[in-house]
Amino acid sequence: MPHSTPNPWRHHFPLIDQPSCDVNRLSYLDSAATSQKPQCVIDAIEQYYRHYNANVHRAAHTLSARSTSAYEDCRDKVADFIGANESNEVIFTSGTTEGFNLLANTLPYVEGQRWQEGDEVILSTLEHHANIVPWQMLAERLGLVIKVIPLDCNGDLSIPHYQALLGPRTRLVSLTHVSNTLGTINPIKELTRLAHANSSLVAIDGAQACAHLDIDVQEIGCDFYLFSGHKMYAPTGSGILWGKYPLLNLLPPWQGGGEMIKTVSFEKVQYNQLPYRLEAGTPNISAIIGLGAAIDYLSSIDRQQVLRYEQKLCSSAKTQLADIEGINIIGEPKVQGSLFSFLIDGCEPSDIATLLDEQGVAVRSGHHCTQPLMTSLNLTGTVRASFALYNNEDDVNALVTAVHKACELLL
Repeated sequence: MPHSTPNPWRHHFPLIDQPSCDVNRLSYLDSAATSQKPQCVIDAIEQYYRHYNANVHRAAHTLSARSTSAYEDCRDKVADFIGANESNEVIFTSGTTEGFNLLANTLPYVEGQRWQEGDEVILSTLEHHANIVPWQMLAERLGLVIKVIPLDCNGDLSIPHYQALLGPRTRLVSLTHVSNTLGTINPIKELTRLAHANSSLVAIDGAQACAHLDIDVQEIGCDFYLFSGHKMYAPTGSGILWGKYPLLNLLPPWQGGGEMIKTVSFEKVQYNQLPYRLEAGTPNISAIIGLGAAIDYLSSIDRQQVLRYEQKLCSSAKTQLADIEGINIIGEPKVQGSLFSFLIDGCEPSDIATLLDEQGVAVRSGHHCTQPLMTSLNLTGTVRASFALYNNEDDVNALVTAVHKACELLL
């Protein structure tokens, strides 16, 4: 790949946009773990704390009114961003993990529709622990059966096996939109259609999708869509559970406290309406306001142009690494996002990542919180390179050069 060409987004990220003369130039290729933050998000958080820090929905004073307005504006922005019918379908969470825990602690307990022993939840081999463990904890409590969609040799879900798993006891299909380890982009619209044909609900883990793909929950057709803010240029501690209003309206409260109530006495509690009924306690206000700024940022740029750019960088890096003797690229899915995993023959992923870090290249190593996927691949871990809109050709070149040097040392 030629020397770096201008990147219209890089200068928006102060941590990334280091002076070119900096001999310790950072190539940050770990955005799948958490993204860097643009100046507009940093400014939004600073403005909140400097000018209108106050709790939301709690007081009649001016600061609280400003804080509440900014907080609720974010709910509207999220609804527009993902194509929700109304902002009351948007539940603020601390992230994808909390969203799945919310679902697992409420959906099976809907009055008149309680899940029973032997009911089934379908997951896939690609799932992150956040979309595995809450369902396993639930399965232990209720005696549920968890079924898992296997992968084909390329790292794509086996659709025939998926269809065979669907049955009369399938209550929920819960799948990732984009694999955080192989980069596989699942055909979630088709997967959702098949689940609905079986009268099963569908939840989608969008943690690795929202920073890169246009999300339209109406077009996907799913029942729930969950994501984290910090992987899409927003602060940590912000996340969304979106659901169809009639379904959300059936969910019982799962955490008790302030905001989720209308009235409380020692004899009885009257619960609040959506979305507040599922948002107990003081929220992470600054993070949510930062999420609103991140959505403004993503909405102001050409998302399709960004996706093509990220995938071009990713493809170039993968192709160049594959030409190095001793390098194994893990998986070759039909449709891949802007990340991939690789290994150097006979070398520990942590050793590889350490050598790359010493050369200014930040990557992730380990099991990526997808231990069942690692088991299915007969691996203990991989090295993952993940790209975002602030990366450029220099980052690709830095990765390839660093891997070459690592191979010289390790092989």
